[in-house]
Amino acid sequence: MSVSTRGTLLLLGLAGVLAIAGGAFLGWRTSVPETDVVMAAEQTPSPKERTGTDGMTIRLAMSAAFVSESGIGVYSRLAEYLTHKTGVQTEFISGLAYGTINSMLEEGTVHCGFICGLPYVMLRDTPRPAVRLIAAPIMKAARYGGKPRYYSDLIVRQDSPYQSIHDLAGKTYVYNDEISNSGYNLPRYRLLQLGLTKGFFGKVVRSGSHEESIRMVAEGEADASFVDSLVLDYDRQKGFGHAAKVRVLESAGPAGICPIVASNRMPEEIRESLQRALVTMHEDPEGRKILDEALLERFTLVDDSNYDDIRSMREAADKAGFTHIR
Repeated sequence: MSVSTRGTLLLLGLAGVLAIAGGAFLGWRTSVPETDVVMAAEQTPSPKERTGTDGMTIRLAMSAAFVSESGIGVYSRLAEYLTHKTGVQTEFISGLAYGTINSMLEEGTVHCGFICGLPYVMLRDTPRPAVRLIAAPIMKAARYGGKPRYYSDLIVRQDSPYQSIHDLAGKTYVYNDEISNSGYNLPRYRLLQLGLTKGFFGKVVRSGSHEESIRMVAEGEADASFVDSLVLDYDRQKGFGHAAKVRVLESAGPAGICPIVASNRMPEEIRESLQRALVTMHEDPEGRKILDEALLERFTLVDDSNYDDIRSMREAADKAGFTHIR
């Protein structure tokens, strides 16, 4: 286990207590037994817990990124920036699976997060939506056309003989997560479009992250993977990871980019404060530095319809009975 992972786990150990105390203070409903809420509420908050609006500490999670794991410090600096601009103490959490972050957003133990478009749709399209959109990034690279969109890039090793997706029949395919849009939903729809739904690959394995998928392809442990174009772009431009050892056969998409969402348990005034800070970030010198480091043009307000393409691709796969890549 890495130092950063241990730090994340320690932070998460505190998150449950903070969530209970914050929920009791703000009158939030939680799934925690009432006796536990009373005990937590009676504890004296630390100086850190007393900082920010109404003493809240906002936990900002990341399960889908506009930079790779190599640029994880960008999110910590962004959390510090939001603390400074809003007066609300903001802490950053990473290292958790997509589904775990979704559950925490539903429960209110995480208040907001950078999440993948498919997990957003899953949280939004319920009788009682668990999240609301705050904003979405617009990348600098020309391929994104100044819109809150991105792609899924099909990668193979630089020296591999493969020239098209059809050359991958019977090969080993690696993906990051079953509820990833770029790693699973978009690739599944692409295979559906091509009629490659009856056991096209010889072996399908799960990696747990786009970065690990890139490494596995680069080192010959897998033949191909569809990965988040933002992660690949970042590592290529910065010279990080294994991005230089792979090449792109094709790109699927575009689709709605990973948004920033707020749990419906977050007070509206705080959500609006975070939103203002993000969408004006490009106008602030300090904010501009963080955006430039992340290869970001700016954050923008975004409508739920930006994710309709993700919905339609998922529905098409479900209708065809092609729920699992194979």
